[in-house]
Amino acid sequence: MASAGVLIAAGAGVVIADPFGMRPEDPPLRGANATGLAQVAKETLSARTQESGTLGYAGSYEVVNQTDGTLTKLPAVGQVIRQGRALYRVDGKPVILLRGSVPVYRDLSQGSKGADVRQLNAALVALRYATKAEIDPDSDYFGTGTYHALRELQDKAGLAETGILTRGQAVFVPETELRITKITAVRGGGAARGAVVLRASSTRRQVSISMHAGQQGEVKAGDKVTISLPTGRNTPGVVSSVGKVATKGDKSTTVDVRIRPFKPRETGMLDQAPVQVSIVTDTAKDVLSVPVNALLAQAGGGYAVEVVGTDGTHRLIPVKTGLFDDSAGTVEVSGSGLAAGQSVVVPAS
Repeated sequence: MASAGVLIAAGAGVVIADPFGMRPEDPPLRGANATGLAQVAKETLSARTQESGTLGYAGSYEVVNQTDGTLTKLPAVGQVIRQGRALYRVDGKPVILLRGSVPVYRDLSQGSKGADVRQLNAALVALRYATKAEIDPDSDYFGTGTYHALRELQDKAGLAETGILTRGQAVFVPETELRITKITAVRGGGAARGAVVLRASSTRRQVSISMHAGQQGEVKAGDKVTISLPTGRNTPGVVSSVGKVATKGDKSTTVDVRIRPFKPRETGMLDQAPVQVSIVTDTAKDVLSVPVNALLAQAGGGYAVEVVGTDGTHRLIPVKTGLFDDSAGTVEVSGSGLAAGQSVVVPAS
């Protein structure tokens, strides 16, 4: 005599005796008037974590003045300044924006060597004042090619064509263009050396997330994301970095996570706008899946699904669950006799 089993429908409170002994004429376990059918699918599932973030621009820079005089022109907040253009003016003379990570600390002239010369050579080539054949952009030496290219830049900017980059004549920032976020000086005021004139960001769009430090191991650079914009539209992106230093706040300890949108134009021009980010933390490829509400919890542990055959027969197949895709409401399952295309019973919608 077969031993009686007990099965409880997940979330339904239904108890069935000897469920695996169902006959073809038996009704569905969930009740004929409260069920529907779904298909067992073979697909790729993704596990996600939902986070709140802030949409803005990457990078934050302070522009430090290195020349004495009077500030005669300053940019406007929100203005974009490109490499090779005047960032501001002192005594009517332009201070040129150039790309580089080494701050200006000396005059550069023929015979100079160093990392600051290397970034000057790279900038002159990038601005097409010289070809790579005329100046090696990786060279740290100020040669005749640098001299002639610098004179062309000075001529274009309206500076005296000396072929010498004097301290304060240019500002090096590790971006090819800057978006002005704050002016900290006053037009007509003194331009003291070492004073911060303005603050800026890059023009690259970015989402910043302060994630709970306990979740740091769940997210990594390269994880795909979906960004839900204030406009109601969604746009794809990728995790560009996950902070390694935690910050302790009033309520929790967090790490900084940066997101790069794949389609920055779709994000518009909003700055410091709240967004929601869905981060793909795990993926299961080419697996069988069913809706989560197709699962029947067994009293002794584990799950089963109620499969309906082409002849209308109902049978229970015990399954093991894998990855849950919360956004799709589906779950990875595996079990003997389970195959893609089969119909499974789900609660009526």
